[in-house]
Amino acid sequence: MKKLVSIFVMSAMCVGLIFSSCSSEKDTPDPQTDETKPVLIGQSAVSDDASQKDIVKIAVGSKDHTTLVAALKAAEYVDVLANAGPFTVFAPTNAAFDKLPAGTVESLVKPEKKEDLRNILEYHVSLGVYKLSALTDGQVLDEANSEKVKIAVKDGVTTVNGAKIIATIPASNGIIHVIDGVLLPPSK
Repeated sequence: MKKLVSIFVMSAMCVGLIFSSCSSEKDTPDPQTDETKPVLIGQSAVSDDASQKDIVKIAVGSKDHTTLVAALKAAEYVDVLANAGPFTVFAPTNAAFDKLPAGTVESLVKPEKKEDLRNILEYHVSLGVYKLSALTDGQVLDEANSEKVKIAVKDGVTTVNGAKIIATIPASNGIIHVIDGVLLPPSK
């Protein structure tokens, strides 16, 4: 079963990467040559004010998730999370990132730490939509990095690996559970 789940997760990630590499072209002037050159843009650059917002557009519009958005940009995962999904994202607030030891976030957004950052971000994403009402005490979810998180429900409060879910926001490509802590994957 674990191999089947791993194959599904890897397949879904490959599909996401394939879709993220599909892009539109836009002409922009090159100031050095005065020529117009096509610039590739991804799914996150598609403008659509009529439809429900996707996970990335919701995060970008949130003043409480600027650190998460910066991390997504540094990991080059903006277009991946703008794709069709469906995704469940456990989205730490800026205050959650502030609880990490000083310098942690600044270190993780450096280019040489990109893989570590991706691993952490993938640990916040489940493939599929898990509404708050469907999360049960003791439930274990497989994350995009092939690790697991544990759900706890006590006295009407739902947590994921101890981080409290403080809000839930539906998106066109899944659901966002805002959490008050950063989920750190187990050491390998």
